[in-house]
Amino acid sequence: MAFKPLHDRVLVRRVESEEKTAGGLIIPDSAKEKPAEGEVIAVGAGARDEDGDRIAMDVSVGDRILFGKWSGTEITVDGEELLIMKESDILGILEGTAAAKAA
Repeated sequence: MAFKPLHDRVLVRRVESEEKTAGGLIIPDSAKEKPAEGEVIAVGAGARDEDGDRIAMDVSVGDRILFGKWSGTEITVDGEELLIMKESDILGILEGTAAAKAA
């Protein structure tokens, strides 16, 4: 990929939600909301504090995250629609999702 976010910005790929409800109903595309869950594709080096020291990022590449409904800016990189957002727009990291997906 030819895109690296700067400072405390994060590049995210949306993770598509399930097409069925828990009760087995199929949700049509027109009724789906854009998912507020994604996978971190790239991270910046981190912001700087008042002394000029880097503040380490809390997220890393491969993390599965939750973010606000209106967070980030949609961009297209290599024909793929991605989101770029500040680290502060991220609500949390979903733990153990990679292990659950693999099983």
